[in-house]
Amino acid sequence: MSALKTILYFSLFKYPLTRTEIFQFSDNPDQKEIDSEIDMLLKKGIIFNFDGFYIDVNNPDRVERRLKGNEMARNIMPKAVKVSKKIAKFPYIKGVCLSGALSKGFYDDDGDFDFFIITQPNRLWIARTLLVLYKKIFLLNSKKYFCVNYFISTDQLEISEQNLFTATEISTLIPLYGTETFKDFITKNPWAAPYFPNKPAVKMSTIRDTEKSRFSKMIQKIFNGSFGLKTDLYLQKFTIKKWRKKFKHLAHEDFEIAMKSTRHVSKHHPQNYQNKVITRLNERLDQVTKQYNLKYLEKHA
Repeated sequence: MSALKTILYFSLFKYPLTRTEIFQFSDNPDQKEIDSEIDMLLKKGIIFNFDGFYIDVNNPDRVERRLKGNEMARNIMPKAVKVSKKIAKFPYIKGVCLSGALSKGFYDDDGDFDFFIITQPNRLWIARTLLVLYKKIFLLNSKKYFCVNYFISTDQLEISEQNLFTATEISTLIPLYGTETFKDFITKNPWAAPYFPNKPAVKMSTIRDTEKSRFSKMIQKIFNGSFGLKTDLYLQKFTIKKWRKKFKHLAHEDFEIAMKSTRHVSKHHPQNYQNKVITRLNERLDQVTKQYNLKYLEKHA
C-alpha cells in the first residue's frame, strides 16, 4: 500500500499527484507494482483520477487549485531566491534552503517563504536574533516573505525527529546558499533516503555562495570570542523563557518538539504541524484500510 500512503499524505495538503510523483514519493522501487496498486485503488473507488492527477476525494477543483499554485510558485520563486541571498549575507549563516510548500512547487495567496537555515556552531542564537530583529524592524514583522522558523548548526546536522514528515521536508528542500554545508547536511541524514528511493537527488547546481557584507564581518569580529559565546547562551535562555510564557498552552512533550531550543537547533512551530500531520495520516490509513478491507499496512509513518 505504498502508493496509497503517498496519495493520502499529500491529500492532507489538498495536493493531487501524478503517477510519476506517486512513484517518486513512495518507498517501493518497483514502478509496475506502484502502477498496479494505483489501478486497484481506482477500481475500488478509493482514489480518483482527474486529467492524470490522483487524489482520495472526488473533487476536480483540487487539480485546478494545484495547477494555479504551481504557476504562482514559478512566478514568485525569483523573489524567494532574492530574499535567500539577503539571509545568506547575515553573520554566522552557513547555508540557506527553501522549505515548506514553495519548495514543493506550490504557492498561493496565503503562502509564505519558509527558510531552513544552517549556522556556525555556538552562534545559532545570535544569527537567529539578528534575522528576527531585521524582520521586526525593517519588514514590520511581516512573515510572508521572511519566515525563518528552523535553524540548525553545522556541528549537529542530523535531524533527530526521523519520520515521513521530516524525510519529505529534507527530500524537497531547495538549497540556495552554502554548497559544502548542504552536502554535509545530506551526508549526516542518510536515514531519509530509504523513504524515497525513487526520488532524483537534489540538484546542487541551484546552490550559490556569497560573500558576507561589511556589517556581517564587523558583527562576527565583535562576537567571535568568549563574549560572543556568552551572548549566544544568553539569547538562547532569553528566547526559551519568552516562548515558555507565550506558548504555555502547549504540553511539555509538544513544546520540546515544536519549539525545540538547544545549542544546535531552534524550531518555532507553535502549531506542532509535524505531529498533527503524522497523526492524521495514520488515522486515514487505518480508516481506509479497514473500510475497504485492504491488506493492513505494517509500517506507519
